[in-house]
Amino acid sequence: MRWLSRPAQPRQSTLAIDSVLGLPHPGGRTVRHDTPKRWSIAGAVVGLLVALVVFAPASWLAHALASATADHLLIVDTRGSVWNGSGVLVLTGGAGSRDASALPGRLRWKMSIKGFGLQLAAQQDCCINGDLLLGIKPGFGRLELSVDTRADWLARLPAGLLTGLGTPWNTLQLGGSLRLSARELRLESVQGRWRQFGELQLDLLNLSSRVSTVAPLGSYRFTVSADAANPGVSTLRLSTLEGALQLSGAGSLNSGGKSRFVGEAGAAPGREEALNNLLNIIGRRQGSRSVLTIG
Repeated sequence: MRWLSRPAQPRQSTLAIDSVLGLPHPGGRTVRHDTPKRWSIAGAVVGLLVALVVFAPASWLAHALASATADHLLIVDTRGSVWNGSGVLVLTGGAGSRDASALPGRLRWKMSIKGFGLQLAAQQDCCINGDLLLGIKPGFGRLELSVDTRADWLARLPAGLLTGLGTPWNTLQLGGSLRLSARELRLESVQGRWRQFGELQLDLLNLSSRVSTVAPLGSYRFTVSADAANPGVSTLRLSTLEGALQLSGAGSLNSGGKSRFVGEAGAAPGREEALNNLLNIIGRRQGSRSVLTIG
């Protein structure tokens, strides 16, 4: 009797099956086809990162501002995204403080790519002069911020906003207005140390106070300027533009954020008695003048 034998399967078929299953073939080699899988995982990760950037919530910007200002400047009730959002701007006395004051209305912003960085355009109907343009240029271990608006002034705010900073502003309860302007202002951070270029100017106009019967007290100018002779150090100056209350002072702010300021307050001739109570509150009395030291 002839035995029937099953024909042998072609060798290439076995190799094809082994290759699909990732099994070793007789030669000891393993054929793998996981490259498409790796590309799929990489694509998913990239897609996730892109989604995080594109749809990053507005609260991320609020957290960054709070961290940069030691919780003195906050954005609350945020809506939208980092790229197109809004919120309420609040001034506070810092972490743990119960004092706070908010600007009326909502702050709105749009972020866009410009060159090798970003540009943020902010609007606030009550207070900002048109669009406040801020440039943001990140880098390896560095960050550059610039005021790109070229208007005569950037923002005009109610002086009562300072009440949110706590003592002594909550006691003084100032009236009047604050006008903020900048001249070629640029801040550069390298490994956490800041350096200023240009100047930031704050005018305190037609101030009044609930603790004084003299109204207005006067108008004043506070400037923060880059010190060309000392890179990384900013010069602080306070001067009187006009008024019965005479203010002056000078100080410095270093790259690590430490400041020192010495100011003096006095009364114009003939207004000493009317301003006596206010001078007692502002600082330490030295005769007819009041001295304020910070740092």
